[in-house]
Amino acid sequence: MILVLQKGITEEEIEQLKDVLRSEDYLIKEIKGVEETILGLVGTVREDLRHYEVMPGVAKAFPISKPYKLVSRELHPEPSVIRVGPVAIGGDRLAVIAGPCAVEERKRTLEIARWVRQCGAVLFRGGAFKPRTSPYAFQGLGEEGLKILAEVREETGLGIVTEMTSPTQADLMIKYVDLVQIGARNMQNFELLKSVGRMRKPVLLKRGLSATIEEWLMSAEYILSEGNDQVILCERGIRTFERFTRNTLDLTAVPVVKSLTHLPIIIDPSHATGIREKVSPMARAAIAAGADGLTVEVHPEPEKALSDGPQSLYPEQFKQLMRDLYVIAPVVGKQLDFKYLEKAKMMGKPSEPGTKPKKVVYVGVPGSFSHKACRQFFGTEIPHENLPLFRDVFEAVQNGDATLGIVPVENSLTGSIHENYDLLLEYDLHVVGELALKIQHNLVGHPSTSIDDIKRVYSHPQVFRQCKEFLAGHPGWDLVACQDTATAVRRVKESNNREEAAIAGKDAAEIYGMTLLREGIETCPRNFTRFVVLSHGEFLDGPKNKSSLIYSVSDQPGSLYETLKIFAEKRINLVKLESRPIHGKPWEYLFYADIEVDIRDPQYRQVLEELERKTEFLKILGSYAKGFDGTDDTGFGEDHGSTL
Repeated sequence: MILVLQKGITEEEIEQLKDVLRSEDYLIKEIKGVEETILGLVGTVREDLRHYEVMPGVAKAFPISKPYKLVSRELHPEPSVIRVGPVAIGGDRLAVIAGPCAVEERKRTLEIARWVRQCGAVLFRGGAFKPRTSPYAFQGLGEEGLKILAEVREETGLGIVTEMTSPTQADLMIKYVDLVQIGARNMQNFELLKSVGRMRKPVLLKRGLSATIEEWLMSAEYILSEGNDQVILCERGIRTFERFTRNTLDLTAVPVVKSLTHLPIIIDPSHATGIREKVSPMARAAIAAGADGLTVEVHPEPEKALSDGPQSLYPEQFKQLMRDLYVIAPVVGKQLDFKYLEKAKMMGKPSEPGTKPKKVVYVGVPGSFSHKACRQFFGTEIPHENLPLFRDVFEAVQNGDATLGIVPVENSLTGSIHENYDLLLEYDLHVVGELALKIQHNLVGHPSTSIDDIKRVYSHPQVFRQCKEFLAGHPGWDLVACQDTATAVRRVKESNNREEAAIAGKDAAEIYGMTLLREGIETCPRNFTRFVVLSHGEFLDGPKNKSSLIYSVSDQPGSLYETLKIFAEKRINLVKLESRPIHGKPWEYLFYADIEVDIRDPQYRQVLEELERKTEFLKILGSYAKGFDGTDDTGFGEDHGSTL
């Protein structure tokens, strides 16, 4: 049963209500939403709904129709994000778990861990206890394998995922493991499910070989009913009559599960297909279907693997898969972040004595595209604060009120956001990162609104330009500019006027409980906004492969050409060049340039010196890493005895 609480109810009143419900033997789950707080009750309902609706502080009561209560979206409408150390599964960033099927020996396990870590995996999988069909097959190294996994975590920073096969292993799991896996064969081992429910560690629950989705969710209910709500579902293929693959990967489970439960879902394409050549295509399809992540088996010599070699990717195949996912993820509103763990480590460090706690600032309100970019780049572990103006973001970082800021600088359809380029020149800040956010615009209105009712539409001015073809079909609409898209949705929500609508993203519509009247109304679907991250100092260690510059040249024929010639002769790729007027100096210009090298690297010292000679003014805005850098500093090689 769900109890919707009255607005304005105090914490003391909520606790008093809980005490009454506990006396009636209910397990209680409190969920705070944007506009309301609800209590989910699990137990035997002995009274009619009126009994609960007259309780102090209760606005409405209604039953949960699903047999799984705690797992259901009826109880928990918002998607859950499960944290495994610094890694969040179910949020805006994809989580890729990778490693061998089984821990075989120390040296090889560490080699694989170094490789998958370099390629962007955030958790490391490896079985120490292996339930096998044959009693004569390799059963795992047991605690010795767990010790090797602990060494992997110590060296690489990767959290550890391994399978638990018996309640007697609980103490070992608590000691060594970050994410406990329940395998397909044990999905309905109810005593095991109760055991991991009491352990309070995150759990990866695989779907059984022939289990229905409802049976799978009921198994998750066992874990949650013991008090552990940190459950991640894993679809790994089900057994059918088809024999061309090991199992049949049920990708329809992704949207179905997301509609039924708040728990995140990841896909195991390795066990689903059992064939190496099929793993990457199905992994790509899984992300396109909306999965929150993957678990993939990787081995440098699969023909020698003690378990599941035929389905293990070679390291180079895994590297290529991660590059592919980096491209696919933004299309479904997510990011594959190759610096995920580095960012988490940096942001998790205590603030220096005498400095303010770490904080990130962005322009707009929750639900705006700037807010989404902030979440995708930084995650949600560090506090975020929204500010009304771009200048406010620069000021906050400059003055030390915020650790980092994120601002948009250009859109693939409408070009540069000139205000922010001018502010980059004005403030003494560094560009330390970038993110390209896929933008999808939707017409958002009240649930009862039809397009024929609309007379007024709110959004950001650039959004109107990005949706000009759709808007051209409705010339009678009055277009009203707002600070950002989420503010536009909020205004429509507060007006309660069916004649008004907004153009915004799905996040804003969900936050304010509004309806998508039309989806994808931007003129071109290849609509991306580039954001840059601002810092007073350096942000992340490690290699950088992109630099942003501002410079001016003399008013002489060929002066700009002379600067471009420097880049051309050194084979430096120039990916952006744009002129901006110099304020107060009519008809004089600055040039903003992005180049694909770290201009501060000693090997480019001569380039920088030549550029300084050929320019009248030069400012390096920053050097940073862009996306997947393709480096091969992976740990595989002669020094580690690899045969690759």
